[in-house]
Amino acid sequence: MVSGLGDPGGPGPVPPPRDDADPRQWCAVAVSWLARGRPEAALEAARRALDLGPAAGSDAGTSTGTGAGTGPPSGAGAGADWGYRLASLAFERLGRDAEAVAAAEEAVRLAPGSWAARTRLGAALRRVPGRWCEARAQAARAVRYAPEEPDPHVLTGDLALLRGEYRRAEDSYRTALRLLPDHTGARINLGLALLRWQRPRAHHDPAWPVDPRETGRARHALETWSRRTRLLLAVALVAVCATEIGLGPTGIARVGGALVPLAVLAITLRQARRVRLWPYVPGMLARDPWLGVSLLLTLVAVAAYVAITAGLLFPPPSPGLSPSPSLPGVPGDPWAVLAELALLSGAVPLVLRVLAGVWRGRPVRALAEFAAAGGDRTARRDIDVTLWLVAGRAWSGTTAAALVAVAADRRLWAADVLVVPAVPALLTALTVLAVLTVLAVLAVLTALAVPVALARLRARPGLARHLGRAAAADRGLAAALLLPAVAAPLLGVAVVAPGPGAAGEWARRAALVLLAVPVAVYAAGAVRAWWRGAPGPGRSSLVMCDGCADRLPGDTGPSVGLSGEVRDAFTHAREVVLACTGPGGPRTLAVGAVSSVGPGGELRLIATSEAWDAAEHDPRVAVFVADPLDRRFWAEVRGIAIGDTESALLRITPKEVTVADYPGRHQGRPGRG
Repeated sequence: MVSGLGDPGGPGPVPPPRDDADPRQWCAVAVSWLARGRPEAALEAARRALDLGPAAGSDAGTSTGTGAGTGPPSGAGAGADWGYRLASLAFERLGRDAEAVAAAEEAVRLAPGSWAARTRLGAALRRVPGRWCEARAQAARAVRYAPEEPDPHVLTGDLALLRGEYRRAEDSYRTALRLLPDHTGARINLGLALLRWQRPRAHHDPAWPVDPRETGRARHALETWSRRTRLLLAVALVAVCATEIGLGPTGIARVGGALVPLAVLAITLRQARRVRLWPYVPGMLARDPWLGVSLLLTLVAVAAYVAITAGLLFPPPSPGLSPSPSLPGVPGDPWAVLAELALLSGAVPLVLRVLAGVWRGRPVRALAEFAAAGGDRTARRDIDVTLWLVAGRAWSGTTAAALVAVAADRRLWAADVLVVPAVPALLTALTVLAVLTVLAVLAVLTALAVPVALARLRARPGLARHLGRAAAADRGLAAALLLPAVAAPLLGVAVVAPGPGAAGEWARRAALVLLAVPVAVYAAGAVRAWWRGAPGPGRSSLVMCDGCADRLPGDTGPSVGLSGEVRDAFTHAREVVLACTGPGGPRTLAVGAVSSVGPGGELRLIATSEAWDAAEHDPRVAVFVADPLDRRFWAEVRGIAIGDTESALLRITPKEVTVADYPGRHQGRPGRG
C-alpha cells in the first residue's frame, strides 16, 4: 500500500486517505508523493484514483435530465483528468515520455477546456522529439484559457527559450512573475534568457520534425571530419617541415606530403556517408554558426596545405621572393602565413568562441534574477557560472587596456612608423602626440571601467551574499574577479608614464603577469571539470530550471467539481443563462437546457450558433442557473467553452463555481429617509 511506505528523502511517510473509495483523496496522496520526490509511489496512488473513478471513455456517473439524484455525489468522479495529469507527471519524472503523453492526452480528452490539462500535455510533448509545435499549440491554448495563471506563461517561455526566441521568452517569464513573483523556475529561466543561453544541442531546431539524435549524429560526423582533417594536416605539415630542415630537400618527404590530401579525401567520403540529413545541414549551420566557422577554417586549412605542398613540389622561380628560413628553396612570408593557417585553424575558433560567449547577453541582470530565486541549487550553479562570465568580461576589458598600453609605448613609435620624409617634423610630432593622447584616454577609461563595474555588481541587492559565498567556495573565481581590478590601475600608470626604465614599464609588466593568472585558473578549472565530469566555468555549465524548485507545477492542482445540488440544478433547470463575449462585445444568451453534466462536472449545453461563435472568439464564459424546485439558491459556473462538432454540444469545463442564496427582505437595501 502506498501510504505505508517511508520516504528517505522527504519529511516522512504520506498518511493514507481517510476514504479509500474516494479518488480525489488518492490524487491528494499522489501529489504528496510527488512533492517528496517519489514518482513511483505517486504513480501507484494515481492509478488507484483512476481505478476508482469512472471508466475512461464512458459516461458513467453522467447526470441527465431523466431523474433526480442520478449524478455522483460531490467529488465522486469529479476530476478524473486530475488523476491522469498526476500520472502523466509521474511518468515524466520516471523518464517514460510516451506514457506521459498518453496520460496527458486522456486528461485533455476528459476536460478539453482545462488549462491544467493543456499545460500538462504541452510539458509532456516538449520532451518528445518532433512534437515541439504541438507543445507550443497546447501552451498557447493554456494561456488563452487561463491568462491569470503563471504556469502556462512559464511553459510558453520555456518553449521559446529552447528554440532561442529570447525576446518572447523574456516577455512570457515577466508575465508569469507579475502573476507570481516568487516563481523560482520563471526567475532562473528569465536569467538564462537574459544571458542568451543555448541548450547543448544548439544546432537542432525543436520545431523540426526529426529526432534530435539524428541531427546530433550528423553534427558529430561533421565535427569528426573537421577535427581529424585539421589534425592530419598539422601532423603532416610538421613532419614535412622537420624533414626539410633536418635532411634538406628530399623527394620522399615532399611526395609523402603530397599524398596527404588523398587521406583527407578518404576521411571526407567516410564521414559524408554518415550525414544522412543533408537537407537540414544549412539550418544546422545557421543555428550554430561556430560549427560553420569550424568547417570553413578546415577548408581554408586544406587549401593552405595544398598550396604549400604544391610549392614544395614545384617551387616557382621568382627572384623577388627570398627563400624561407624554415623550408629551404621555398618562398618565405606567403608560405609562413599558409602554414599558420594550417596549424592554427583549430585553436583560433576556440578562443573566439570563448570570448564571444563572455560578451553574449546581460550577465549583471541575469545575476539579479538568479539571486531573486533564493537558495535554489540550480540558481546557485548558474550564479557561479555567470560570475565567471563577469570575470571574463573584466579580464578581456583589462586586456584590451593592456594592448593599448603596449601600443602607446614610445619605443613602438621610434621605428619610423609614422615618420614620412615628405611630412614636416613638427606635423609628425603632433600626429604622434595626438594618437598617443587618444590611446591613453581609451586605456584609462577602460582600466577605470572594470573596478567601477565590479563595485556596481557588488552593490546590487542580494548579490553581495552570493558573491561572498561563490568567492569562498572557489578561490580561483575570486582571483579571476579581483586581479583584473588590480591590474587596471597599473595599466593606467603604464599609459601615463610609458617608456623603458620608467615606472610605467614596471607597472605594465606587473599588469600583464596579473592578467595571465585568470587565464591559467580558468584553463585549470575547465580541465579539472572535464576530467571529473563535473560542471565547469564555461557557458555550457548553465542549466535550465525544469522542475528544479520545491514547488510543484500548477497543473497538479485539483479539478473544480460540482456539488450534488448544483448538478441537480443544472440537470432539471429549463432556464439557463450563458454570459459570453462575442465579436461585438459581451452577450447574455438564454440556453434551452443542459444536455448533461459530465462525471468531472463538465456542462454540455445545447446552444445556438451565436454561443458557438462567441466561444470561438473568447472561450471564457459564465453559466447561471437557479434552483428549479423552490429557488432557494443560485449558482454561477465560470469556465471554458469548447464546441464539440461530433455531438453538436458546447462543452464547458468549470474553473470557478459560486453558490449563494437569494437575498431576503431583511437583506434588501434600505430606502432613503
